[in-house]
Amino acid sequence: MWRQAYLETRVLSADPLELICLLYQHAIEAVRDARVHMASGEIAARSRAITKTIGILGELNGSLDHGAGGAISSNLEQLYNYMTLRLTEANMRKQEAPLTEVESLLSTLAEAWKETRARQSESSQPPANLPAEAWHESEDALAAHTWSA
Repeated sequence: MWRQAYLETRVLSADPLELICLLYQHAIEAVRDARVHMASGEIAARSRAITKTIGILGELNGSLDHGAGGAISSNLEQLYNYMTLRLTEANMRKQEAPLTEVESLLSTLAEAWKETRARQSESSQPPANLPAEAWHESEDALAAHTWSA
């Protein structure tokens, strides 16, 4: 119960990049769960974990802004669709290899988003040699920018 409350608070207070990182984290955990359930022969639990991962990929895919994201957004959409296909294959054919592949892809993407978020956090701190007025002007420009996943 406390974990659900903590997660809800974290989601409600998260910035868009943190939400994306949280989605990746939960997708990776769900794929790992699916692998454990596959190894132990728990068919229903495996299917639930795979379905959860596919749902998360759907959320990530739905959050893409193709107008602002351009080629990156299009490439991510294709990758999310590919991972969904591989997860479906893993579930239907009872194969671990597609799960391993999807976990690896999600881990790589999650790391890239974490680095992006870290760079954004670093850039939100005023440089020591920049006057405060100039920093606040650049903060306003950053806030006006349309971010896309």
